[in-house]
Amino acid sequence: MKPKTLSAKFYEAMDKLVPRYPSRVALLLPALHQAQEEKRWLSQETLDEIATYIDIHPAQVREVASFYTMYNLKPVGKFHLKICTNAACILRGADELVEHCEKKLGIACGSTTADQLFTLAEEECLGACGTAPAMMLNDDYVENLTVSKMDEILARH
Repeated sequence: MKPKTLSAKFYEAMDKLVPRYPSRVALLLPALHQAQEEKRWLSQETLDEIATYIDIHPAQVREVASFYTMYNLKPVGKFHLKICTNAACILRGADELVEHCEKKLGIACGSTTADQLFTLAEEECLGACGTAPAMMLNDDYVENLTVSKMDEILARH
């Protein structure tokens, strides 16, 4: 048996949810969220452990985790910048923000800084078209972005 990578806190949280769902497979999304909250990303070992806990095939877990962009399947920095690059955000300067961050952080989009502090990514749509350009900084929305506002955010972190 493989050693567990997830904490007792993970299993306690999942065990509390079991009665709320009609089947164990319904725990998949909450389990992925809980594991990512704990680990910041979902390794193959973590996905396999979730599959064992839920009692489904590991491929099913990988299919779901790879479908949603909110799940990180490779390590990410302490601060994950996900800049929306859908139409409304692009029209309001998101592409310039991505380019600015790449230069400022010294990384390409999709990469993490050497100090593991920042990961920069493009997000297909954050549903914040009325306040474009927008990004998520970890789990928080930041809207009406400008280059100067981005510089302030980067300086604070």
